[in-house]
Amino acid sequence: MAGESTPHSQLTRGTLPMLAAACGITVGNVYLCQPLLDQMAVSLRVPEQTAGLVAVGAQVGYALGILFVLPLADVIASRRLVRTLLVLTSLFLLAAAFSSRTSLLAAASVALTASTVVPQILIPIVSGMTAPEHRGRTIGALQTGLILGILLSRTASGSLAQVTGTWRSPYLLAAVLTGLLVLIVPRLIPERETKPRHTGYLSLLRSLPPLLQHRPLRLSMTLGFLVFGAFSALWATLAFYLAGPDFGFGPATAGLFGLYGAPGAILAPMAGRLSDRVGSSKINLVSLAASGIALALAGWLGGGSLLILVVAVNLLDFGLQSGQIANQTRILGLGDDIRARLNTLYMAATFGGGAAGSFAGMLAWSFGGWTSACGLSLALIAAAASTLVLNWKNEYRSSHMKGE
Repeated sequence: MAGESTPHSQLTRGTLPMLAAACGITVGNVYLCQPLLDQMAVSLRVPEQTAGLVAVGAQVGYALGILFVLPLADVIASRRLVRTLLVLTSLFLLAAAFSSRTSLLAAASVALTASTVVPQILIPIVSGMTAPEHRGRTIGALQTGLILGILLSRTASGSLAQVTGTWRSPYLLAAVLTGLLVLIVPRLIPERETKPRHTGYLSLLRSLPPLLQHRPLRLSMTLGFLVFGAFSALWATLAFYLAGPDFGFGPATAGLFGLYGAPGAILAPMAGRLSDRVGSSKINLVSLAASGIALALAGWLGGGSLLILVVAVNLLDFGLQSGQIANQTRILGLGDDIRARLNTLYMAATFGGGAAGSFAGMLAWSFGGWTSACGLSLALIAAAASTLVLNWKNEYRSSHMKGE
C-alpha cells in the first residue's frame, strides 16, 4: 500500500544485516571458550571441573552485564555507550588471552562478557523502529546474526585452537574483530534520546522490580532461565564428552558441533514470523518439544553415535533459538519507553539460568558423566513445559471468570 512503512523503514538499506553481523561477533565472545575447556585444563594443569569455571564465568558475566550495564541504554547516548563497551570488551579479551592462571582467566571471562552486551542494546533499538505487526520478523533477523555468532564462534574457536596448538589464539582473534566494530557499529545506529527522569543510575535500577508486575514478562523470564540452563548444561560438558573414550576428539571437532547445529538454528528465526501470526506461547511449546527430543537422543538413544548427536544438537539449537524469539516478541511489545529494561530483566534471567546450568552441568558430569548432564537438562525442559501449561491454565481460568 502506498505510504505504508516497511518493517525496517527507519533503517537505511543494508544496515540491518550489518547490525546482525555485529550482534553475532559480540555474542560470540560469550561462547568461544566452550570448545576450549579440555585444552585449557591440560594447558593450565587443572581438573576439568576447574576449567569449566571459565564457561560458568562467561555466563555469570553476561548476566551481570545485562542486569547492571544494559539499563544504561535508557540514560546514555547509544553511540557512546556502544563504543565504550566494544573498547572494554577488546581489552578484556586481550587480558584473557594472556592469563596465566585459571582464576585470572575466569575473572577475565566475567569481565569481557559483562561488557559484550551490545546485541541486547541493539535489539530494543531496532525493535522500537519496527511496526508492531512486524516486530517478530525484525527480532528474528537480528537473532539470525546472534545464532550464527554463537555457532561460528565455537567452530572458529575450536579449529583455530587446534591449528595453533593453544587456546589463547581464539581470544586474540576475537579481540581484533571486536576492536574493528568500534569503527563501524556506532556509525550505523541512530542516537536515542535519553529520558531526564531516569538520569540517576540507582533510580534506574530501582525501576526494574516494578516491571515484574507484567505476567508476560514473568513467563518469558522463567522459560528463558530454564531452557537456557538446559542448553548450557549440555554445552558446558560437550567438549569433555567428545574428548572422552566414546569419541576421542579434540577442540576442533568440539567447535564444529556449533556448525553441525547450524541447519536447525538457522531455521529458528522463522519463529519470529510465526509468533506474529499464532502467538508466542505456541512457539514456546514447539521449542520445548524439540529440546526435549534432542536431550533424549543425546543422552540415552544415541549410544555414542556421532550422527545422532549431530541431530540432537540441531534440535536443541532450534528449540533454544525459537523459544528465545518467542519470549522476546512477547515482552518487547509491553511498552515503548521500557524496552531496554524489559530486555534487561528477561536476558538477566536467561543468562542467570545459563550460569546456573553450566555450574550444575559440571556437577552432574563429575557425578555421572554425560548421561547425568543430559538428565539434568531434560529435567529443566520438563520444568519449563510445566510452567507453560500452568500459565495456559491460569489464562483460561481468568478468561472464563471474566466471561461469567
